Amino acid sequence: MKKFNVEKGIVLPLDRANVDTDFIIPKQFLKSIKRTGFGVNLFDEHRYLDKGEPDSDNSKRPLNPDFVLNQARYQGASVLLARENFGCGSSREHAPWALDDYGFRVIIAPSYADIFFNNCFKNGILPIVLEEEIVSSLFEEVATNEGYQLEVDLPAQVIKKPDGTEIAFEVDSFRKQCLLDGLDDIGLTLEDAEDIKGFENQWREKSPWYFVSPES
Repeated sequence: MKKFNVEKGIVLPLDRANVDTDFIIPKQFLKSIKRTGFGVNLFDEHRYLDKGEPDSDNSKRPLNPDFVLNQARYQGASVLLARENFGCGSSREHAPWALDDYGFRVIIAPSYADIFFNNCFKNGILPIVLEEEIVSSLFEEVATNEGYQLEVDLPAQVIKKPDGTEIAFEVDSFRKQCLLDGLDDIGLTLEDAEDIKGFENQWREKSPWYFVSPES
């Protein structure tokens, strides 16, 4: 998992509440368990004018010019600004995979669905919760300032606006450290690999019959 320290990037405003995981990545693209390759199908049903399929050549598909992701001013965005209850619906982990693969490192919203919120941390994305009034003011600033960027400082737990003002945010200390170190659940387990190996060797010596193959 990529480490997270400070992210400064263009903000993309997705001005819609209750965005579910099927909106983020439609069900037909869930056939792969790899974490990569989903970015081209992020928000697929709204991003393109035709119906997408897993074997489609996305470079030849017609784009929806009215969808925010396709607008020139938001190209290269790494901060997603959203409304309440973002990531609701099914618990598919492909949703944060698609967001990460596209290039989003930060999501800012008033609230999230619990499973999606947890999955973000496990995939190197920082989901920030801010009061609805603050989020609404950010939407207004993004709309009136092309190229609007925010700098998200995880160690300091602040968002720095273009005018120099700062917005503090809360994050669980354990999850924060995991993002800083770039550790997902597997990475955390591997930190104790030597202890696990030692325990297995001791158990093998004490109870060798557990390790005898039925065929032997």
